[in-house]
Amino acid sequence: MRLTDRIPYVASVDRPRLHLPDGKRIAVWVILNVEEWQIERPMPRTVLPPPMGVPLLPDVPNWSWHEYGMRAGFWRQHAALVSRGIPVTLALNGHVCQSYPRVAEAALEAGWEFMGHGHLQGPMHKLDDQRAAIAQAMQAIEDFTGTRPRSWESPGLTETDETLDLLREAGVEYVADWVIDDLPQSVDTPHGVITTLPYTVETNDITVYALQQHRSDEFLTRGRDQFDRLYAEGADNARVMAISIHPYVTGVPHRIKYLEQLFDYVQGHDGVAWMTASQIGDWYTSEMARLGS
Repeated sequence: MRLTDRIPYVASVDRPRLHLPDGKRIAVWVILNVEEWQIERPMPRTVLPPPMGVPLLPDVPNWSWHEYGMRAGFWRQHAALVSRGIPVTLALNGHVCQSYPRVAEAALEAGWEFMGHGHLQGPMHKLDDQRAAIAQAMQAIEDFTGTRPRSWESPGLTETDETLDLLREAGVEYVADWVIDDLPQSVDTPHGVITTLPYTVETNDITVYALQQHRSDEFLTRGRDQFDRLYAEGADNARVMAISIHPYVTGVPHRIKYLEQLFDYVQGHDGVAWMTASQIGDWYTSEMARLGS
């Protein structure tokens, strides 16, 4: 069976009527992506092209671009989120628990949900042993937090034909790799059902800034427009909106205020249920069980 055949087409207009807690219209979740980039390897992405077009290792400027996020950018985002009481899903490479314990400890203390995001940053296709790498990431997070992760976002949203099966086998219930709808969808595996969570490549700071190279205020404009339409549609059926951020992108001084303004704008609406990955997944499975689906 082709991978796409495992996720059958369902039109949004045919989805059953789902009800969020307390009559809310839209579930909003914030995904803060925390990664480990190794200076000895090619960088997952770059901000400066290599001199004379020839990649060099160690890649000091591009490694430093990311490292700034871990040392400074993360703490601006942490302050913005904690001060507003916003629940956060921390998508982290498992090894971050060892390499950046100060960051992981702050997230744990804040009560954020830890989501698996590989062990080291790199595509799933490049792993010699996916099962072992998934197990390594899951165990590292469980050892650090005392709780096994229930959710997962693959680095770069990459998967192979066997990734979903291996994730479910490892205990993952909810996966954010499939940006296909504004509501979750369940997928059968040999180890039980795994459920997709509405994620985003559009209200994602990597796309807005690192790829499309927009002005600093674009994230606010795009995020506000995305929210407004989903909030309006939420009067007829529940909607889910993801806000995906990275410390080295929206944690920098010239962008952080626009991220803060987006949070404030969303918080200004009564019909919002701020959730984490597993809270969205649990809500969806509960609603589908209520409907007998």
